[in-house]
Amino acid sequence: MAYVSVPKDLTKVKSKVMFNLTKRQVICLGFAAALGLPFYFLTKDHIGTSNAAAGMVFIMLPAFFFAMYEKDGLPFEKILMNMVRVKLLRPAIRRYEVENLYETGEEISHSRPEKGGRKRGKKKQRKK
Repeated sequence: MAYVSVPKDLTKVKSKVMFNLTKRQVICLGFAAALGLPFYFLTKDHIGTSNAAAGMVFIMLPAFFFAMYEKDGLPFEKILMNMVRVKLLRPAIRRYEVENLYETGEEISHSRPEKGGRKRGKKKQRKK
């Protein structure tokens, strides 16, 4: 009898379109090929085949990265957009300001307030 494993978390299962790749990966890899292959064929006579191949790889690498990289279920462009939003578009706002009591000249009390109505582990006794 054949045995088929079924994953417990079905949200991680992605539909494959062609060559066991998702639609997003096929689009990104097609874009990489559309940029890299013409570069190679147009420059191999001028700079040599090995240099043209290295240039083609460097041109295609970002598209491969966008196609394959995924962290915590988010593709790279969403991670990049979140980073831009946090660092540049909405910079951190300081929520409070510290008051320096030494500069104002006020007297500082070092006594600690009592916690929870107990003193040294014993309950306070009520006066009747």
